Parts: sequence; C-alpha cells; structure tokens
Amino acid sequence: MFSFKISKEIKTEVLIVGAGAAGIRTAIALKDHGISPILVSKREFGDAHTWMAAGGINASIGTLDNEDRWEIHAADTLREGHFINDPKAVESVCKNAVEAIKELEEWGCPFNKTKDGKINQRFFGAQSFRRTCFVGDKTGRAILDTLVDQAKKRDITCLDGVYIFKIVHKEGKVIGALGLDKKNQEVTFFHSSYVVLAAGGYASIYNKSSSRKDENIGDNIQLAYEAGARLKDMEMVQFHPTGMVYPEEYLGKLVTEAVRGEGGHLLNKHKERFMTQYSPEMMELDARDEVARAIAKEISQGNGTENQGVYLDISHKNEDFIKSRLPKMYERFKELDIDISKEPMEVAPTSHYSMGGIEVDFENGATNVAGLYAVGEATSGLHGANRLGGNSLIETVVLGKLTGENIAKVFRSDTHIDYPSGLLESLENSLMKKNYLKRPQDMMDTVKDMMWKHAGILRNESLLDEGIEKLEKIKSEFRVHSISGSELSFEEWWLNFDLINIVISSELVLKAALIRKESRGAHYREDYPDTEDDYQLNLICFKNKNNEITIETKPSGKISEGVQEALDENHSLDYHQLE
Repeated sequence: MFSFKISKEIKTEVLIVGAGAAGIRTAIALKDHGISPILVSKREFGDAHTWMAAGGINASIGTLDNEDRWEIHAADTLREGHFINDPKAVESVCKNAVEAIKELEEWGCPFNKTKDGKINQRFFGAQSFRRTCFVGDKTGRAILDTLVDQAKKRDITCLDGVYIFKIVHKEGKVIGALGLDKKNQEVTFFHSSYVVLAAGGYASIYNKSSSRKDENIGDNIQLAYEAGARLKDMEMVQFHPTGMVYPEEYLGKLVTEAVRGEGGHLLNKHKERFMTQYSPEMMELDARDEVARAIAKEISQGNGTENQGVYLDISHKNEDFIKSRLPKMYERFKELDIDISKEPMEVAPTSHYSMGGIEVDFENGATNVAGLYAVGEATSGLHGANRLGGNSLIETVVLGKLTGENIAKVFRSDTHIDYPSGLLESLENSLMKKNYLKRPQDMMDTVKDMMWKHAGILRNESLLDEGIEKLEKIKSEFRVHSISGSELSFEEWWLNFDLINIVISSELVLKAALIRKESRGAHYREDYPDTEDDYQLNLICFKNKNNEITIETKPSGKISEGVQEALDENHSLDYHQLE
C-alpha cells in the first residue's frame, strides 16, 4: 500500500497547473517578465489535450475576406454565445487575435498559406467570414509544438506526471497546492502564493467524449470550488456534432469540423441530406448546438445508421484536396480501412467542450480567491452558451499572455505566505480520514453513463431530477463501500481523485441545468424549448458555509458600441458557395 505522506516541498514563484497551450503561453509571458514559473502536467510535456484541437484558430486577418474585422468576430462570438458571454473577454480575445496569429507565425507555426504566401483561412460554422487559420487538420498539434519549443528556449520548468488535487489556502489567500508525483510515487507540497489553473474543463464527465479518459474530468472545477472560487454557467456543455461511433476504442473521438468546413455533407441512413430540414440556409455549418441536435433527432427518429450515427461524406471532393486539407482524418480512417475520398464516415454527437467553468476577471485572469488565477477551458466567459469552432485555441494564446502579464504586474517575490507548523500533517490526517473506493473506475463509469442519459443533448426536468437522485445514491454507495486511505495503492489514490472531480462537476452541471428553465445554445430543455429574455444572465455556483452548492444569478455585461454596431450590421456568410 502507498504511504500517504507529504514528503517533498517545492517553492516556486508561480505554479501553473496544466501544460497545454493556455498554461504554456501564461508561463512564457511570466518568463519574459523575469518571473520563473513551474508548469505541472499529468502527461508528458507536449502531450496536452491541445493537440487534439484539429480544425483551426480564429482571427480576422482578412486573407480571403478583407472586410472582416475584430468587431464582427466579436459579434459572431456573442451571437452564437446567445449573449451570456462576458463582453470584456470577447473583445479582448477578438481584438488581440490578429497579433497572436502573427506571433505564432513568427515563432514558426507552419500555417497553410495561399499561393501569394499569406496565411490561408477556411470556413467554420456560424461565422460571417472565412477567419479560421489552420495547419491542415492538425492545427492544435502545430500550435502546441510551437509553444513547447518557445518554452524550452526559455528554460521553463515543466514537471511531468504530477496531479494537483488540492489548493492549499489560508485566510482566503493561496499558499500552494498538493500534488501526486507519479514518477517518484510521492506527495509534493508546492509552496506558492500564485497558482494558475490551466488544466482544461469537464467534458469527460460523459461516457462519449472527444477527450482522452483522464483529461477534462473537472480537475480545475474541483480545485477552484473547494478553494472557495466562484463558478459560472456550469450547465453549458458543448456536444460536438461529429464524433466517431466505431470501433469501441474510438467512440466519441473527434471528427473535425474542418470536414464540414471543406464541404462535407451530413446524410441519414436513406442518404438524405437532412440539414435541409433543420437549417436550409447554413446547412452543415450552422452552430454546433444546432447541428448536434439535428443529428440526435435524426437518430432518435430511426434515421440513423446501424451504429447509431449518421454519414459524413466528403467523397465528392478531389482525393488530393482531401489529403492536403484533411490529412489527419484521411490517415485515421485509412487505418480503419475506410477511404474517405471514396466512402462516407459515420459520426454522432460527442461531449466536446465546457463553456462553463471558473469565473475570472478577464482583465487579469484572477478569481475571487487571492492568488488563484485561471485560463483557457478552465474558465467561463468567452463562449457563453455555445462556442464557435476555432475560438478555443485563440483564447488560450490571447488570454494566456494577458494572464501572465497581469500576474507579473502584481507579483512580489516576498509574498510567500508562511504556513503554520503542523499544517501539512493536518492536511495528511484530514485526507486520510475521507472516504475512498478500492475500485473507483466502476463508479466513474456509472456516473458518466448517468450524465449522458440525464444531462446530455436533450434535457428536461424529469431527466435532471432523476439524475440528481441517482447521483445522491451513488454518493451514498460511495460512503457505504468506502475504505480508509491507508488501504489504497498510489494508483488507487490517483483514480479516487478522478472520481471526486467527476462527481463534483456532475452535480454542478445537473443542478445548474435544472435551474435554467429555458433553451439557450448548447443547453436544450425539451420542456422549455424557447429562449427567454429573463434568462439572459449567468448562473454563479459556489460552496456555501454548510459545504453545499449555492447558485445565484448575475446579469451579463454590457456590449461596447463598436461591437453593437457590428451586431446591427447583421453579417452572414452564404455557405451554399461550398456546393
């Protein structure tokens, strides 16, 4: 059995939890301002979830549509977020996106180019212009490699195989974090007055997800919630329209939106192009929530394939075009003996991205807990009720830089808060007394199955109530079948923390979804199918003094005059030119 003792202490100026694009860009900004952060990652450096973001990154550089401008990008983002976005976040990202793309290009990111050497751009859903820059269908991989290279040039430290499971705080101020070190099989206390949460969202609390199983399971949500931070719009989970349906090991894995952006057609089992019924103007490139619901309805009406999916067909395009623009998809399906230049893929919706997350001040990345920051998918604000494809990658590099720069402005090297003697021993004892399971994976699978059924694409009061009841029963079983921490192996400690993250995130999603009695963006209530003006607000979740979830409402922010003008101009793209 594993002896749960805090055996190592590491002091660092800034601790960044997560080494994807958001975390690395934050670290680069800090290092460029003379501050030495430590990145920690559950996986090897360079193997973050960022590389799975395939299709592209948005910026109004106007290569193909020179009338595009950042205000229109912001207007599209707000419109598809159904106006519960944080306007400050939207404006900051869209205004700084062009500069961020230029920086990535200068750092060597190999963007696809036009014949005259400019960065190429493609169509992506629900956008008024072609503003999605790309590296084939491996954009996230290219951006991550570029950032890792820049971090290495700056000698930024990244500790692999470290799982941060608790924020340590005193009198409302961060003093560090506890982590499991997989390589050394030990518990480490990271002593730091500044902690940045950058380890993704919670889309993998569902049994069909585009993430790997140990990613995006709510690590940041649990850390922030237990530390006293406020969370926002936890009910907003994006279900990507096109995930793989077979083989089993590929279930839910992403088939990039770039396939539809390059002209792919969605067909039901009768080979009918069904989007003509649901969105005759925008077709396959309507917003992700609209396309996902259309596919779900086709399947539920008996029009799906034997594998409970629909067809995605790009075979009407030239084979060389497919190989050059969609190399990753071509290679993946070729390995499964499917030639997408000659036959269709089968796809169905998959849990993909969490628009909800930690509430931060987007001027500096700060939470309401002193010394605790968050960036990337860990946060909520940019995307509102639905995320535009291509906006997540640009968020990581724009707001990562902004957060790092703003920490640098307030940073003081003498702010390490001393902790009282006996604190670490007290933490050890309290953790040992909690309830744990010998085989937590079984319960994780049960929760994920429940969430897909009760808080998935199509929701209603009955399903959500039943989901909350089932989760309470699961928590009761947890207590009944629990064992002490002294009986756990290192791996079982690790998996138990996974389970805790999933349970907390699931409860927050269910309860927030029950309160929002309307349909807005990715949150669709069959019993409340309309969008209501009274609900154009944010749901704020936090832990109260009784250690229970409290949910309050907060008005959305004010849109600036320039962005409002762009909204009033009512731009739209004729997606039929893809035919």
